[in-house]
Amino acid sequence: MQKERLKMINERRHEAVTKHFKKNVNRRVFILTQAFPFMFIGKIKEVIEDIVVLDVETTSVAELEGKEWSVHIDSISVFYIETNIGPSIPELKG
Repeated sequence: MQKERLKMINERRHEAVTKHFKKNVNRRVFILTQAFPFMFIGKIKEVIEDIVVLDVETTSVAELEGKEWSVHIDSISVFYIETNIGPSIPELKG
């Protein structure tokens, strides 16, 4: 019973995070992942099922910037989407 409950919670989380990203297409986002390159700042271009497609401005490796990246929602550890409420994501290029 506990295993089924945890599976249901995980499915709801997955669905809610996917929906939140879809609702915020064309907004800037800050994402931390557990896998290389670990950090992304960019604009949400689109969401395809559970994949977030980003136009990446900044990442932890300069050679990987200015490209389109696809990030699986399950690989996202932490994220912040820039909205009209709350602080803006700083520009890290200069």
